[in-house]
Amino acid sequence: MMHNARQMTLKNLISCILNPVILSLGIVLLLTVSPAYAIIDIKREVLPNGLTLLVVERHNLPIVRVTVGINAGSMIEPEEKAGLANLTVELLTGGTKKRTASEINEEIEFIGASLEPSGGYDYVTVSLSILRKDLDRGFDILSDILINPSFPRDELSRKKTRIKGSLIAKEEDPDSVARKAFKKALFGSHPYGRLIEGSPETLDRIRRKDLMDFHSTYYAPNNTVMAVVGDITIEEVKTLLARYFSGWKKKELKMPSPPKPQPIKEKQVISIDKELTQASIILGHPAIQRDNPDYYALSVMNYILGGGGFTSRLMQNIREEKGLAYDIHTALSSRKEAGSFGVSVQTKNESANTVIEETLKEIGYIRETHVSHEELSDAKSFLTGSFPLMIETGQKIANFLMAIEYYNLGLDYINKYPLYIQRVTREDVLRVAKKYLDLERFILVVVGNQKKVLLKFR
Repeated sequence: MMHNARQMTLKNLISCILNPVILSLGIVLLLTVSPAYAIIDIKREVLPNGLTLLVVERHNLPIVRVTVGINAGSMIEPEEKAGLANLTVELLTGGTKKRTASEINEEIEFIGASLEPSGGYDYVTVSLSILRKDLDRGFDILSDILINPSFPRDELSRKKTRIKGSLIAKEEDPDSVARKAFKKALFGSHPYGRLIEGSPETLDRIRRKDLMDFHSTYYAPNNTVMAVVGDITIEEVKTLLARYFSGWKKKELKMPSPPKPQPIKEKQVISIDKELTQASIILGHPAIQRDNPDYYALSVMNYILGGGGFTSRLMQNIREEKGLAYDIHTALSSRKEAGSFGVSVQTKNESANTVIEETLKEIGYIRETHVSHEELSDAKSFLTGSFPLMIETGQKIANFLMAIEYYNLGLDYINKYPLYIQRVTREDVLRVAKKYLDLERFILVVVGNQKKVLLKFR
């Protein structure tokens, strides 16, 4: 394959049309290296009640962003009540012992702030963005929803109905259907194998008492990380915490341990028949945990193979040379306990077999021969040059600090990340491709008109 020639034909498009690699810490975007982002003074302190506090001062604007992460994600919920962790965090703003949902919303809107709860597999978050002058009011509301949620039955019922409607809608989207089947085959009974929202069946099993018990068991300061970024000092944050979170006491925690994801022993092919003109295809297998030192070499390899938009090998082959798809890309996702690698593409039913064959060929090529010097240089330049946009705003820094803490990346990670990428060699890329890309044990999901697809890969 003429990979060098492919790179040259579209080199001028690198800066304007890219399909970014999806990483566990966020979406990497294009930007030139900016030394200003390389120096971020992170203050870390574990408070007497066990809460881990991370503070970054940025006094250029009178705004403060707070992200609270609780180690109470889908990882620790019972399988038969999948969606419990997500419901619990989403309903924190549904009412407290002294505020209704409407009152919370009105107070937040009145001061021009935002308060966003969000579910997750490894941990859940609540994010607050507020003007400095309204910090007391913001921390009052934040402490109230975290410590005193009431989980009203009517709010629970409404939230369940909305989630069920969203889940039903996803069943009509072939990409969502493919991702759901891929995830289930990849991780099996492990929590990573199911949707964070759960299913209509598991949601029906969840009662108000389940949310109250889940909250009282896992929502504790010694199970929480708070990242604060903006026009504030760590002493001011500690004063606010003493004022509004003094009643939040440390708890004895007994965290459940879900079964470890099992390795794939053989190729698995999943065909889902739908009356579609195009087939949605995902091909992939398990990948590494986030703390694996090979993460950086894999990130470079992933960019070259399919994460680099028009510069990637798969895009050059499948789209530019053969015209079989508008987009094809790879995704490397790494979480606390496991990760995944996958190739995603939509193509005409009749060309599905050809696309799969060419995808496997490209995976084979990168496992067998060194990438070119130009490919390596372009990948490293993109990954290091784009890194600053992950930490360009206060909210992004707060979310980034949360990930650094939960994945044990170290407070110097922001400065070291470019070094980790720059150290990757052609030999490293070949080594991790051989080690982690598997042409024999993978999952292939094809959602489409199976009579027209006539899938060969069985």
